[in-house]
Amino acid sequence: MEIKNLNTLKTILEAGSFQNAARKLNYTQSTVTFQMQQLEQELSMKLFERIGKKMTITQAGKEILPFVETILRSAEQISNHGKSASEMAGTLNIAMPESLLVYKMQPVLKAFREQAPKVQLIIRALNCYVIRDDMVYGGADIGVHYDVGGYPQTILTEPLAEFEVGLIASPVADVLQLDFIKPHQRKSLNLISCDRGSVFDRNFAQYLKEKDIVLSNVLELWSIEAAKRSVVSNLGVACLPLFTVSEELKNRTIVPVKTDNRKSTITAICTYHKNKSISAPMELFIQLMKEEFAPRQI
Repeated sequence: MEIKNLNTLKTILEAGSFQNAARKLNYTQSTVTFQMQQLEQELSMKLFERIGKKMTITQAGKEILPFVETILRSAEQISNHGKSASEMAGTLNIAMPESLLVYKMQPVLKAFREQAPKVQLIIRALNCYVIRDDMVYGGADIGVHYDVGGYPQTILTEPLAEFEVGLIASPVADVLQLDFIKPHQRKSLNLISCDRGSVFDRNFAQYLKEKDIVLSNVLELWSIEAAKRSVVSNLGVACLPLFTVSEELKNRTIVPVKTDNRKSTITAICTYHKNKSISAPMELFIQLMKEEFAPRQI
């Protein structure tokens, strides 16, 4: 079994298609197809099936991905053995939500790039529930996201930090519309969402349901910055991790809105597959995260 064929399989899944993988690896598409046929013959199993015009990985293919990752990781570890961080090579694939990527992880990414410049860092901004499911099949080496529960025993989790979540509004919003404690209300307010599937949006939606508070409309903007600007413009209210609006709260372009929501905190965690051997780049990245999220001494 050749390492290059396993690497091609991993690249197909990361790139999304045989064609994209061929482009990324500087192969012809026929070479990628031939390598997958070779691998299927060696493993005596079908790895891909055609659904419509697209080649999709089979269930058997999904099940062996952690083992493929382990083999590739072991080969990478052998290559990196005895090397300093600046000499490390290979690829590190990380998944995290937009809020952590933009507002919390920049110092970690900068430090990692400085210390391990030869490691190719691939970062995908994804929903936390998508990351959880993606980690099961080895879609990323490390997941950095909020704890949404439902992790199988194959996924190892390490807590990083706890963050407060809150409802925010414009300082010129109608005060009479900002009562989110009294139940059974119908409001002429928009709810501004950057991701309806996020853990904090889901929690707030459940709170509104329990309180029987109905807002007039939902604006789905798919960007925290767009949501913040819309709140500043008094287009509605939004529920966000408060660290994403710390500057706006400080200069009073955004104000907090009181609720009695019991789910007012979220926990950031680091996850990885237990069948993955921890490579030197993975170990360095996890160490840098723990240093960044460690409580500051006063």
